[in-house]
Amino acid sequence: MSSGGHGVTRSKRDLPPMHYTLKIESFSLLLKTKVEKYESDVFEAGGYTWRLCLYPNGNTKGKGKGFVSLYLQIENTSNLAHRWKNHCFVESDASVKSFHEKKTEQGFDQLLSLETFNDASNGYLFNDCCVFGAEIFVIKPTGKWELLSMVKKPANGSLTWKIKDFSKLDRKSYLSKAFTAGGRSWRIDVSPEGNGDGKGNSLSVFLELIDGDELPPKKTVWAEYKLRVLDQRHGKHVEEKMSCWYTSSSHTLGFPKFMPLGDLREVSKGYVRSDTLIVEAEILTLSVSKLFS
Repeated sequence: MSSGGHGVTRSKRDLPPMHYTLKIESFSLLLKTKVEKYESDVFEAGGYTWRLCLYPNGNTKGKGKGFVSLYLQIENTSNLAHRWKNHCFVESDASVKSFHEKKTEQGFDQLLSLETFNDASNGYLFNDCCVFGAEIFVIKPTGKWELLSMVKKPANGSLTWKIKDFSKLDRKSYLSKAFTAGGRSWRIDVSPEGNGDGKGNSLSVFLELIDGDELPPKKTVWAEYKLRVLDQRHGKHVEEKMSCWYTSSSHTLGFPKFMPLGDLREVSKGYVRSDTLIVEAEILTLSVSKLFS
């Protein structure tokens, strides 16, 4: 076995190609037709449909001038596996080539020089007859793969929470009902008397990734969202925007000092009306990852 350059590994053997052969008789008459390219009939190999494309005088649109050019072309790319984005991986000349909708043809501009091919002593063209062939080994991926999508305005990605009897709340924090967005569950966390830096002076509002503490090590979830408290009198809502990565150790994120307690308790400002506070969460962008096998 020897390297012929241009990415081609050449070897000699007695057996013909396993999957397809194209035999041309009266090759000189074919040349007289001035055909630029000859395409073989279709054949199947590795679960896909193919054909050979031969340029007897070289593919001058590539780098085939002075050479015989030969290519393998895949048919019906719409039938390729969607999970590999319509790629078919084929082992050829000791390398792997990818066939897909935008690259249906792979091969060699310079398979053999015309000088070598036309010299009968080399045996490629004998008694005006020659044979080309293809042997294809399709690599079918069997491992796992992951799809990461950045989803804008995910479905069901918002929640409006009416907290009644707000003046009677006496616990450190309260949790809304859960809502599901991007395949994960979320809820609003409110501390009426503040939490952390906001304790005793601010209303604290957070967005919690439920079961976030069970995320695998180094697994992260990106979220961009808005939290707001509605002004029920004037429509001048208090709103804050957050962009962050959620992790197993940091799965409740938001604002310890969302708004001053003084503003919240001022009746004329309209944040609490009929002893009801209205808090909203709106997810703007979310990372969604899916594993496949």
